Amino acid sequence: MKKLVYLVLFFLPTITFAQTEVAQIQETLLKYLNGSSYSEPEIIQEAFYPEADLFLSKKDQEIWVLSPKEYAALFENREKGKFNGREGRILMIDMANNIAMAKAEIKIPSRNMVYMDIFLLKKLSGQWKIISKAATQMPN
Repeated sequence: MKKLVYLVLFFLPTITFAQTEVAQIQETLLKYLNGSSYSEPEIIQEAFYPEADLFLSKKDQEIWVLSPKEYAALFENREKGKFNGREGRILMIDMANNIAMAKAEIKIPSRNMVYMDIFLLKKLSGQWKIISKAATQMPN
């Protein structure tokens, strides 16, 4: 019984630390997802490292690279704070020390579109930031 107690006490801080880190990563991803769903450019930019690259899909263009500021600007002409039809959900997070990767699905039912986003994140100055994002439109 003592061994079990020692094992639990030994691993509990590690488990708690990992859960806290994953929650912080989720918070960063939700800034991006909610910011883009409610046309909040400032919140979108909060999720990203300012010099991050976003590799996106665009019709008739093999690769479309934007900065976080350029991406957030795509939402500036929409009604701020109003749901715009983008439904995002986090599918997975994989973390190792101060880096992580994550995957999210973005649905836009009104346009019959689904995107898959893959993120690289890094903990910088105590905060998780998206340092790169790649997106592709999924076939219907």
